Amino acid sequence: MKENSKNLSILLGAAFLMATSAIGPGFLTQTATYTGSLGATFGFVILISLLFSAIAQLNIWRVICVSKLRGQDIANKVAPGLGYFIAILVAIGGLVFNIGNVGGAAIGLQAIFGMDIKFGAAIGGILGILIFISKKAGSVMDRLTQVLGALMIVLILVVAVMTQPPIGQAIQRTFLPESLPLVAIITLIGGTVGGYITFSGGHRLVDAGIVGEENLSQVNRSAVMGMGVAAIVRVLLFLAVLGVVSKGVALDAADPAGSAFQQALGTTGYKIFGIVFLAAALSSIVGAAYTSISFLKTLVEPVRKNERLWTIIFIAFSTLVLIFVGQPAAILVFAGTVNGFILPIMLAAMLLASRKKSIVGEYKHSSVLYWLGWVVVILTSIMVLRSIYLLIAG
Repeated sequence: MKENSKNLSILLGAAFLMATSAIGPGFLTQTATYTGSLGATFGFVILISLLFSAIAQLNIWRVICVSKLRGQDIANKVAPGLGYFIAILVAIGGLVFNIGNVGGAAIGLQAIFGMDIKFGAAIGGILGILIFISKKAGSVMDRLTQVLGALMIVLILVVAVMTQPPIGQAIQRTFLPESLPLVAIITLIGGTVGGYITFSGGHRLVDAGIVGEENLSQVNRSAVMGMGVAAIVRVLLFLAVLGVVSKGVALDAADPAGSAFQQALGTTGYKIFGIVFLAAALSSIVGAAYTSISFLKTLVEPVRKNERLWTIIFIAFSTLVLIFVGQPAAILVFAGTVNGFILPIMLAAMLLASRKKSIVGEYKHSSVLYWLGWVVVILTSIMVLRSIYLLIAG
């Protein structure tokens, strides 16, 4: 019974680690920004990103589980050197995201206490570092992500109810959009399942030893649970912000999520925003640092020997960059786009691995998931190229 309870805690922790890694300040900023510009049509963007995310997550988590290997080691078995290339991409994407996460903590502390942005960034970085100083960092991380995830759902639900969004219009435009916003779609996919995010929960299960085909059903449940949490928060936040912009209110481009909460509930709303943003930032600082370093530890010997130290260095470096560079809101949106570029490469490697006996043994991967995975690879590749063109063209 005790072993089952421990496994359940780890499975929940993996699910919430993935979900709260996705539900970072970038997630909140992207959702508010695009809801402000697209209105109810943003529901369609959410729908597409959730479908793509589900296909990517289930493919990747299953391959990690049955192979008992981390993403970079699987990629190296697919093609020598590919794991190093992907690890570098993920580490860079994770670093960009983590700079934004630290900025999110600063924004949250400023909203709650009126704290200076740079001082708030330092506090956010220190709080993240404290988690990894503990020798029981894994269990602390599991519990923290569960608590912070639940807190965000409750607070955003309150705001969504208070703003009274046009539910009918949101449902209509979710299935009949007024436009096809490709940059928004690839940014959301990147922010939900791109870069390090997809691998955060899977790597946590590898570290905990919950792997092998005999544990596949548990891993599937953990993955679905994580996607469900992320989906609930995304939809609730979309509705909360839609309730504001549908009344003709323009959001502050420098702080779109904060201005939406403030318009909804005044000073109280802005304080709630600060708590949500701080919770999202802290959980994502933990997820980005843990997963980015997990991609390096089997490839770089000094990182393997001193994993916690390098995780602390990763957070400290992210904090210093944010303090000296600033512009956290812009970094948060950019981070999602960067991670969206990484997704097709990573997913393609995992799909190729699913058909290699030297990696997955006698396991038979779902043909439906396999071919849907290639559809996601092709479509995200096209959207990435199109997004690059649109960004260059201004």
